[in-house]
Amino acid sequence: MIRLPEIGGGVREYTRRTEPLSLSGGGPLASRTVFSAAHVVADPYADTTPDSAAAVDWDTTLAFRRHLWSQGLGVAEAMDTAQRGMGLDWAGAAELIRRSAAEAKAVGGQIACGVGTDQLSGPADLVAVRKAYEEQLALVEETGSQAILMASRALAAAAAGPDDYLDLYGHLLRQASEPVILHWLGPMFDPALDGYWGSADLDTATETFLEVIAAHPDKVDGIKVSLLDARREVELRRRLPEGVRCYTGDDFHYPELIAGDEQGFSHALLGIFDPLAPLAAEAVRALDTGDVNAFRATLDPTVALSRHLFQAPTRFYKTGVVLLAWLAGHQDHFTMVGGLQSARSLPHLARAYELADGLGLFPDPALAEERMRSLLTVQGGLR
Repeated sequence: MIRLPEIGGGVREYTRRTEPLSLSGGGPLASRTVFSAAHVVADPYADTTPDSAAAVDWDTTLAFRRHLWSQGLGVAEAMDTAQRGMGLDWAGAAELIRRSAAEAKAVGGQIACGVGTDQLSGPADLVAVRKAYEEQLALVEETGSQAILMASRALAAAAAGPDDYLDLYGHLLRQASEPVILHWLGPMFDPALDGYWGSADLDTATETFLEVIAAHPDKVDGIKVSLLDARREVELRRRLPEGVRCYTGDDFHYPELIAGDEQGFSHALLGIFDPLAPLAAEAVRALDTGDVNAFRATLDPTVALSRHLFQAPTRFYKTGVVLLAWLAGHQDHFTMVGGLQSARSLPHLARAYELADGLGLFPDPALAEERMRSLLTVQGGLR
């Protein structure tokens, strides 16, 4: 029995599960390509401040990637789940990409890496934005990883309209040696990206996005859409050129989008699959056999946890992701790059623990309870 603070106030008792969920496991996933955007593990003993360069525990960070690969998932590296632009600077991201790409080669894991412009500081013109993208694209391609062209805060600030996006992305796609994934990250994840693709009107922005793809379909493996709007994603994926995939980034509606309909489906590149990796793999393996009902029965119950972690302000979902990694035993502490472990309240974290425990996500439920109890004692005085 553990006492948990409630979001509306007060404290109540909660009885945890006695056993973790029993999962069948298996080989590679077949019917969908599934990436988990993976978090980084901070070094808790480094003498750092929120303003200093990130100190990463590389051994544990790479061990977590091996965990994801062992489930059959691919790793989407150096994305916003890794606190890219929220504690992890470009130097740290570059090191992360190099190390993870080498690990992927060693174990035969699938990997795609984020390409952005976060080495820029302060206002930048379009030439500087292009050069920053080129630098990061070159590094990712040198490692042998697939590139994910991430949305750029600097581009959002510098672009005068849709033509600037068409020109810059066209240049990058012509330069890419292999097909890339284009990433459209909505302002709910990063307010600085409001008006991306040259318009705050999403219908207008969608037309520009599709124009970029239509001009270079051979250089676009797929798109990753993170707008938390299932209807819009379905409409968009139906308009993609033949051979261009849609990777859902919708952490609110992923079961229905991955399951799909008579006109198609989405693959996945999701931050929520960091804590949900075993359940996500189990669900997709059911889909591999054609059992859509079993897929939905496995994945639908996870949506409540995902919606809780990704509630506004959505960009702080990373705190809950790292909490669950600690409770599940993937790391020995709850310290985050940039001190972001303080970005969510104790009642929020307690509810995340309860939802995850209810799903059977913790390999050792007793260890998870012990760790949650220690957090509540230190930060909230609960015993």
